[in-house]
Amino acid sequence: MRKILIGLSVSAAALAALATPALAHHSAAMFDHEKKVTLQGTVKEFQYTNPHSWLQVMVTGADGKTTEWGFEAEGPSTLLRAGIKAKSFVPGDKVTIVANPMKDGRPAGALITATKADGTVFSPRPSGPPAAPRTGA
Repeated sequence: MRKILIGLSVSAAALAALATPALAHHSAAMFDHEKKVTLQGTVKEFQYTNPHSWLQVMVTGADGKTTEWGFEAEGPSTLLRAGIKAKSFVPGDKVTIVANPMKDGRPAGALITATKADGTVFSPRPSGPPAAPRTGA
């Protein structure tokens, strides 16, 4: 009985130790969810990968200086449910990004929406607005 109890205790401790990194991985503490930035730029690369996808965008500031921004989004399975495919963003696409910026001021953020030049709005979460072209007014 004592061996079984020790075995269960060791197993429980091992499972708890394995779960801790998984919980830490999903932290979004680096983003300022109280702020939003809107930026226009050109897609450099779309990394459609697990566990998180990244949209790399070249943004030219008012001073004429170009800075590469990285926007974190969900993984491919979640993006696909939201209507975002691997080829939804290709290098050279003009986009307007709305994101929660990094708290430390680095040029990156959590993607809220990406709007292409044709008016198509993409939201990386299935509960967000669907990826559909804007109708003319």
